[in-house]
This record gives sequence, structure tokens and C-alpha cells, in this order.
Amino acid sequence: MRCKPYYLAWTVLLLLIELGIALFVDDDFIRPYVGDVLVVILIYAWVRAFFKVAILPAALGVLVFAFGVEILQFLNIVEVLGWESSAIARTVIGTTFSWEDLVAYTVGVGLLLGAEKVVGPHKHEWTSLH
Repeated sequence: MRCKPYYLAWTVLLLLIELGIALFVDDDFIRPYVGDVLVVILIYAWVRAFFKVAILPAALGVLVFAFGVEILQFLNIVEVLGWESSAIARTVIGTTFSWEDLVAYTVGVGLLLGAEKVVGPHKHEWTSLH
């Protein structure tokens, strides 16, 4: 496995931004919506940093993963598994389903695909790696 420094840098930057939002922002827009838009971009950057996967499959995979986590929230999986007292499970999986989150994830993936098309250094890697 070979690391792509460009995506690793984005991973670190977005992780720091997400941590800043989680620790210091308590509002009705940035934390719930911007945070969700950025989290899919963060996961995508991490995937592209460490795994040999093309742009489109990586982006769609991240979107499916994010939707999957949201569906688990809809199914109250944390409670079903008896993990209500686990702060880690409640934070990582989440406990509240929201249609708006699905929209935010989709917007995030749309933004990252647009950025890859316009300025991405690896924009030739859309469906396969050369």
C-alpha cells in the first residue's frame, strides 16, 4: 500500500476541521450540515490516501457507507445491540436518523467529485487506475 500525500494532507486538514466543529461549534447549521458534508469528504480523502481505488468507485463507496450508517441509525442499532451506554458507539454510529443527513452526504460527494474534476491532481483516475 502506497500513501498519496495529497489525500493524506486533506485527511488531516479535514479531521482537524471536524474536531474543531465537534468541540467548539454548537449551532443549527455548521455542526449538523457542514459537518456532515465534510465528513464524507474526509472519509473519501482517507480512502484515496491509503487504498488503490479510482475516484468514482471511492466516492460512491463512501456515499453508500454513509447512507448505511444513517440506515443503522434509523434502525436504532445502538439500542438494539445494547450499546446505549457506550459513548464511542453513540458517537461513531450515531443515534438519530435524519433525512437531511442523507442530503448533506450527497452534497459532500457532489462537491468532492466536482473538485476532483476541476483541480484534483489525479483527475485522470475516474473509473480505473492507470
